[in-house]
Amino acid sequence: MFSKLKSYREVFINECFYWWGLGLCEWLITFRSYYKFVPGDILARYYRLRGEIVLYVSGSDCNGTPITIRAKQEGVTPKEIADRYHQEFADCFARLGFTYDTYTRTDTTYHHKIVQEIFLELLDKGYIYKKEIEQTYCEYEQQFLPDRYVEGICPHCGANARGDQCDACSSVLEPFELLDRKCKICGNPPITRFTEHFYFSLSSFQNVLENYTQEAEDKNLWRENAISLTKRYLKEGLQDRAVSRDLPIGVSVPIVGYEDKKIYVWIEALSGYYTASKLWAKETNNDDSTFWNTSAQSYYVHGKDNIPFHSIIWAGILAGLGKEPLPTHIVSNEYLTLEKKKLSTSKNWAVWVPDILERYEPDSIRYFLTINAPGYHH
Repeated sequence: MFSKLKSYREVFINECFYWWGLGLCEWLITFRSYYKFVPGDILARYYRLRGEIVLYVSGSDCNGTPITIRAKQEGVTPKEIADRYHQEFADCFARLGFTYDTYTRTDTTYHHKIVQEIFLELLDKGYIYKKEIEQTYCEYEQQFLPDRYVEGICPHCGANARGDQCDACSSVLEPFELLDRKCKICGNPPITRFTEHFYFSLSSFQNVLENYTQEAEDKNLWRENAISLTKRYLKEGLQDRAVSRDLPIGVSVPIVGYEDKKIYVWIEALSGYYTASKLWAKETNNDDSTFWNTSAQSYYVHGKDNIPFHSIIWAGILAGLGKEPLPTHIVSNEYLTLEKKKLSTSKNWAVWVPDILERYEPDSIRYFLTINAPGYHH
């Protein structure tokens, strides 16, 4: 029984928004994605049992080129694709017993409005600026290519990589750094064209993030993989990141003359944590500000491929906005394997959640993943 004199604290648990990833075979949820999120629900249940005030949020990333391509293939609208798979995600998580306070989506007017406000605030504070750049363009598809739609050879380790990141060595990349570049859609080499975009001055937060990471290491707040990878990026020196792209759908840049450009995933999807908390507050008539101050503890739960987006980019955005605290705990899970091989949706080497739900009870699935998930044991 909890004491009446108990001192309550706020616990903010965020799970990486379920992205419409490239190569998702039939776009179904796999164990690869599901097991990453189990710790979030465990944390939420644990802190609720302790009598703490918990806000547990996540959602579906419904913006981006993968949706428009799928819609084109099926001859339907992007919204029909987003609606279909958001509902599937939500249904699977509900059947698996996830206890979200809010599970939202990033194509709502509410999300778009707040993301635009964040963009404008960073712009007003001088942390976002315009820059003319060369961007990859596919003449065959007649479109600028998002970073993830440029594939080639990683210049650092020689593995196959995407234009934003190499999964083999965890390097954060730009499309132009890849060797033997190809358009993922048609396989042809892209050309380059000049275009103007907005950049986030991430380099301005080098010292802030160095001190922040050192404190996390000293207090043992993050997993070892998050500490080592973040310190590696900081040692290499932070580079400013593009925060707008020429995309067909998404959150429009709220600047006259640039409305056709979209706010890129670095800000837009990561801001889903903040917009989800605002949506929860609006729908439940609560105040979410208590989860954005130093008295709250926050947990960010995701796979290790998303470490830099949370420990560096999102932390930098929050620092630029003056929001407190920066992510307290980063729960970055290792890759799950199947018969000692990494799961691959593109190769159909995976266990599909809708299938396994037909065979086993949710609690049995949760227990199995909890005791077997990589990175949990030392």
